[in-house]
Amino acid sequence: MVNFLLNGTKLVPFLFIFLILGQNAYANDTLDSGDTSWILASTALVLFMTLPGLALFYGGLVRSRNVLSVFMHCIALACLMSIFWVLFGYSIAFGDGSNEYFGGFSKIFLNGINIESLSGTIPEYVFVGFQMVFAVITPALIIGAYVERIKFSFVLLFSTLWMLLCYAPVTYWVWGGGFLFNMGTVDLAGGLVVHETAGLAALVVAVFLGPRKDKNKPPHNPGYVMLGAAMLWVGWFGFNAGSQLAANGSAGLTLLVTHISASAASLSWAGYEYFKYGRASLVGLVTGTIAGLATITPASGSVTPIEALIIGFTAGIACQEMCTIVKSKLNIDDSLDVFAVHGFGGILGTLMIALFGYAGWYEQIFGVLTVGIFTILITFIIVVVVKSLVGIRVSSDDENSGLDLAEHGEKAYDINS
Repeated sequence: MVNFLLNGTKLVPFLFIFLILGQNAYANDTLDSGDTSWILASTALVLFMTLPGLALFYGGLVRSRNVLSVFMHCIALACLMSIFWVLFGYSIAFGDGSNEYFGGFSKIFLNGINIESLSGTIPEYVFVGFQMVFAVITPALIIGAYVERIKFSFVLLFSTLWMLLCYAPVTYWVWGGGFLFNMGTVDLAGGLVVHETAGLAALVVAVFLGPRKDKNKPPHNPGYVMLGAAMLWVGWFGFNAGSQLAANGSAGLTLLVTHISASAASLSWAGYEYFKYGRASLVGLVTGTIAGLATITPASGSVTPIEALIIGFTAGIACQEMCTIVKSKLNIDDSLDVFAVHGFGGILGTLMIALFGYAGWYEQIFGVLTVGIFTILITFIIVVVVKSLVGIRVSSDDENSGLDLAEHGEKAYDINS
């Protein structure tokens, strides 16, 4: 009996080690309340980017007779994209695809998901919601290319088809286990998936639409623009740091580099603007903020704070120059500079991951080219089809009177009341 107890005592350390190793082996299969709480908060932050952040940012940049139409586009797309994401989009992007190019239809209507289902350490329903708000803001970014002259019916139909046929497949390629993910292309939070796709789609739609009348009119409310940019900046912490899908040190570093890049780009944009024109504008400074945020997005899970400083400083100057190239040299009325700020910024940030040695040049360039060619082709087809069904541009009279009254029967401001 004594020998048994002594031998049992010797087994205690081994039993302890076995229990610890067993717990660690199953740790990734259990719910983590800290991770879940952070992703719930991040989901709210990303939705806050669209409503009211993007609505105010874009709404302030247009003329007063079109501000409500921008608000309407933002909130209508938030509702519509949410529904179609649950019905079909999530399955296309994160379904159990039988190949590397399409997620399939195994999870349409969220089939097979229940309250016990997990995605890593968080409930799958939470993951569905977090990815849903990305599917909301990406088509909403394109709004900036077609403001003040587009039919509301075109916006709704085009955005729905584009989210399902362009955004969702690219999401699968990069984040859902598709071929770009497997080959090692790095994009933490959407340099390719969100910003490149939205930016290139914006160019295609702008080419089809043609320029606005009096396209050089100044923003009607720079105060709205600043408030919207500030909301986008705050929401971007959920956008980037939330994409780590955990409440840990990596999320903390991602949040920090996101802020540093935005700060550097704001100042470099304003400084470059002052160098060229002799003054720095509020609208210019906060546009630099968005450029810095878009450019750091793909790299925010890789770079150091000093590298983020370099990325942001570069973005403030390079994206500003791209605005000039698109509007003056290419003569494309991408009204609110969606490609120059988001598309070019996302591409630049994706390539700078390779520049700093966190991914291979081949993987990053191949990702940029593949996503770019696919986006342009699919967007072109969708625009042609939807234009043939409902038209694309409002009449000249409606454009003159403003989309607020012509499309929605309302006015943002009544100076007689």
